[in-house]
Amino acid sequence: MWGKGGTHGTADATHCAHSPCTISAVRIAVNTRLLLSDKLEGIGWFTHETLSRITRAHPEHQFIFFFDRPFDERFIYGPNVQGIVLWPPTRHPLLYRMWFGRSLPEALLRHEADVLLSPDGFLALRSTIAQLAVIHDLNFEHHPEDMPHAYQRYYRTFFPLFARKASRIVTVSEFSRQDIVAQYGIDPTIIDVAHNGVSEVYRPLSEDEKVKAREKFTGGEPCFVCVGALSPRKNIARLLQAFDQFAARNTGVKLLVVGNRMWWDKRMKSAWKRMKHKDRVVFTGRLGQQDLRLAMGASMALVYVSYFEGFGIPVAEAMKCGVPVIAAQATSLPEVAGDAAIYCDPFNVDDIARCMTEIAGDAALRERLSVAGVERAKAFSWERTAAALCAGLLKLPSGSPT
Repeated sequence: MWGKGGTHGTADATHCAHSPCTISAVRIAVNTRLLLSDKLEGIGWFTHETLSRITRAHPEHQFIFFFDRPFDERFIYGPNVQGIVLWPPTRHPLLYRMWFGRSLPEALLRHEADVLLSPDGFLALRSTIAQLAVIHDLNFEHHPEDMPHAYQRYYRTFFPLFARKASRIVTVSEFSRQDIVAQYGIDPTIIDVAHNGVSEVYRPLSEDEKVKAREKFTGGEPCFVCVGALSPRKNIARLLQAFDQFAARNTGVKLLVVGNRMWWDKRMKSAWKRMKHKDRVVFTGRLGQQDLRLAMGASMALVYVSYFEGFGIPVAEAMKCGVPVIAAQATSLPEVAGDAAIYCDPFNVDDIARCMTEIAGDAALRERLSVAGVERAKAFSWERTAAALCAGLLKLPSGSPT
């Protein structure tokens, strides 16, 4: 169990999520640099949803949140949470080296932290305390071309070191667990799986809500929706090509693309330039949860053809909204969607278009996938995620160097 000079132990995850554990008080440092007000993305949401629950469930422990810029007080979840800003803001790999290589290790020592939790997987290699890394996926090992050179070099240099430094690792799917073992030779017994959860915000829309949402986003027309930051691995370029094929034969449907632009690479530029039906594509930018529920819930289907995912939260969100899913037959997505999706080859534009045509033309299929999705989404809750992450934390030794 945790505690100065204590012994290494485990705890029941369900107990950990709902009631304080009977162990000595511990000073838990957390890398919270991705808790960005009004800018939460995948890992940011994971951080917020799990920490808000763990800190409130464990008032006996002190949590030290290390931010890299001024923070929103809403992220200080209780009196047992202290927020500290460390310089510099981590906006580039050179700054990552300074923050994780110097500022964070010095702060861990100065604030007498017992353990470090890092929801984005970056660790303090110079620190001797026990550290838990949440490694969501290893896309950068399989598709380094998807990242600017400075980022891919940093990730491919340091993540093997982070994985080997970690006292324990948590990841978000069995697929990612096996990938970490295979890529880095990590002992599988120190890796725990904590599937992502889905916010209670997401639920099926009424027919009236669907009509109003379509008026808001597509001028009243039916649509497919794609959700996620517009990075290369989301495969938006091939999706645009596939939709262009679909739109040539189906004039009454639009494509709604939701997400912030990250790296608009030459593949995206080329696909967009060649599109004949640009007028049927709507880019919304990032949406808040309430608007995302509307955009997703009013859609004919989510088209999620990312060729590499550690989990794929939008798939679970769509299922909870009762929205049919078209997913890539790749990486973690079949693990998440199961029988609540139809699958395509993410590298085959014709196959993506085939699935869109199949969904659009088959109301019975849409109904079957909707019902199956609502049922399957029950498996994914942030309470379970927080419990699994907390259980991993409880397995860390405290008060002794790694």
